[in-house]
Amino acid sequence: MHIHQRWQVVVLLLIVAAFAVPALAQQPAAPAPATSPEPPSAAPAPKKPAKHKPATPAAAPAAMAAPAAAVAGGVKPALLGQYGDWGAYTASPGGKKICFAIAKPSSSETNPPNRPRNPSYMFISSRPVDKVSNEVSIIIGYPFKSNSEATVDIGSTSFALYTQQDGAWIKNAAEEAHMVEAMRAGQSAVVKGASAKGTRTTDTFSLRGLGQALDRADQDCK
Repeated sequence: MHIHQRWQVVVLLLIVAAFAVPALAQQPAAPAPATSPEPPSAAPAPKKPAKHKPATPAAAPAAMAAPAAAVAGGVKPALLGQYGDWGAYTASPGGKKICFAIAKPSSSETNPPNRPRNPSYMFISSRPVDKVSNEVSIIIGYPFKSNSEATVDIGSTSFALYTQQDGAWIKNAAEEAHMVEAMRAGQSAVVKGASAKGTRTTDTFSLRGLGQALDRADQDCK
């Protein structure tokens, strides 16, 4: 997948996060489905096409600074349901359907303490037209240190992330399905990284409701 496609999705979901997630926190959680089909990418087969780390980071497009309405092309994502701490959404910018689950961290820390930053989000998206299923992305709220890696710890398992601008993705694409499975079964995901100014951050994301949110999003993107 080309890196600019990642950033287009990042921009769209940041827009969603800006107006949707705070409101969702005030809504009651949707009831759990009686039966929840396992999303295709949670199982070892079919194997998802490999995603490659770019040789050198590309600059984010100018659209990153554009007004929200212009970036999203006037497409407003639709809420499919709120499940615990995760919201399930769908949108079709440019006629290309995207389904995703998104959440804010339950707690955030910086070292040195109280350093200012933008909001942080974790989302898991599927884009059928690009043959991408359950891709985990993190928006950290500041520019990462150049050429640095971040990590996400789920229970006793740690996954390495590569970074670009303020986004992070799993470094080894072959491990992504395993990471999603671990998130489904886990209690929290702890993301650690370092900013361009040397600030170290720890963001803890509750995984309560993630499995239900993914199941609901995957149903819409079958």
